[in-house]
Amino acid sequence: MKKAIHPVYRTVVFQDVQANKSWISRSTVNAKDTVTWEDGKTYPLVKLDISAFSHPFYTGQQRMVDTAGRIDRFKKRFETTAGKTVARKAAAKTTKQLAHVGHMAKRVLSTAPTKEEKTTKKTAKKEKAPAKKEA
Repeated sequence: MKKAIHPVYRTVVFQDVQANKSWISRSTVNAKDTVTWEDGKTYPLVKLDISAFSHPFYTGQQRMVDTAGRIDRFKKRFETTAGKTVARKAAAKTTKQLAHVGHMAKRVLSTAPTKEEKTTKKTAKKEKAPAKKEA
């Protein structure tokens, strides 16, 4: 193995600042501070903001979401607006459907001429065209 390429694996003291708990373990983490442990030896100290001692999940202080209450609130809202949703569905059925898009729309977005426009253009061309002379 090459020398001086691997981190130093040593005994380190971890301290949870919120819970004021400390424990000793082995790690390669760099630490600036040192502390004297219960055995009288000095070890590097790593301060943690959160650990199993202070995390709400592990301490039992985590709040659970009341899913039953959420369902009841949804049902209550649905009952009060049931007539409005039916009216919206009826209005949606009366709108025109775009053939080339395949969904419901209130106005036609296509730029293609309609059958009526085509027939009016053809009749207008016939009227404007001069009569052919027979020789």
